[in-house]
Amino acid sequence: MAESADRDANRALRARFDEVYGQYQRLRSGLDELQIRLAELRVTERSDDGQVTAVVGARGELISVEVAPSVFRDRDAGALSRKITDTVLRASRAAVTATRELVAGYLPPGSPSVEFLRTHDFGALLGRADAVLSRGE
Repeated sequence: MAESADRDANRALRARFDEVYGQYQRLRSGLDELQIRLAELRVTERSDDGQVTAVVGARGELISVEVAPSVFRDRDAGALSRKITDTVLRASRAAVTATRELVAGYLPPGSPSVEFLRTHDFGALLGRADAVLSRGE
């Protein structure tokens, strides 16, 4: 009787291991593709009047800013500065969202890494490691 229970427990444990290992292999094989897609990610935003265009990368880093010649007719440097800043900030926020969605497609649901990208809370990112260390695992 005990031997049968042990075999059932071993089968269940093996099935769980196979499931987790399969998730790991899918994650690992997708990381190269994810790195390429993140390196290629570009987000473009235009000012409301279309005079300023900002392009940013996956981390919100500024790639380029284009200013239409018509913007110089106004000759208001302050307004132009605000328009550029606003457009770049909108592009950066859109890039954060696009990056989070892209990464989420490669990681298991509820992954601390995805949560960190959403909240920028290092506690969420390091919570599992802290729990493991406090238990002495």
